[in-house]
Amino acid sequence: MTQKDITFVADFLTEHFNEAPELYNRKGKYFNVERVGQYLKDEDDDLVSPPNTEGNQWFNFLKNTTHLKESPLLFPYYPEKSLHFVKRQMEGVIDQCLQKPADVIGKSVHQAFCMSLYKTSQSEDSTPQLFKLPFLWNDKTSNIHYVLFTMLEDSISKIYILRRHTDTSRSVSNGILAVEFGNFLSNSINESSDSRCYSCLDAHFYDDETVTVVLKESMEQEGKESVLAQLPLS
Repeated sequence: MTQKDITFVADFLTEHFNEAPELYNRKGKYFNVERVGQYLKDEDDDLVSPPNTEGNQWFNFLKNTTHLKESPLLFPYYPEKSLHFVKRQMEGVIDQCLQKPADVIGKSVHQAFCMSLYKTSQSEDSTPQLFKLPFLWNDKTSNIHYVLFTMLEDSISKIYILRRHTDTSRSVSNGILAVEFGNFLSNSINESSDSRCYSCLDAHFYDDETVTVVLKESMEQEGKESVLAQLPLS
């Protein structure tokens, strides 16, 4: 902000926000905020007190730069209109910009295959969240897409790995598989325990051949084990 901007704000506050103790107990407004409120009205009428743009560095710069002044990339300025009017104008321009790419991309996307992951009751008001932790990885060497995800409720100790070839006409073996952690770490952490069960908090691909997982002991007790494990895809 320039010193002129700061002075303008200070003058505005001094002029319109003077203390009025005798009005504090009265209902309704006791501040004159018309110059502020006019910008927030959701209407197309012109502002009651439009701003004075004389001396504004940005407007002077645009006025003296022909190429910028005529550039379609700059959003037009409406000094007589409220912010709601400008917002609607900008939304219209953005929608128009996005419509063509949406049409082109939408026509180029098609369903390669369909896989049923779970079924829910039709009578439920809201479908529970059963799909969690999706993570995408693209192996450019093998041209394979991977998706890591977990299913809640009965299979919290599993992560699922879905893989598809980037060429939809080709298929890969073991398109989807599940890795269950269960208590496979019991012997390495505590020889005397056979009841440890681990759930997956997070999972990401470390590289094309390795998956990193964060595991947490599922039992409700203090001192639960947390494990950072790296699993080879092979």
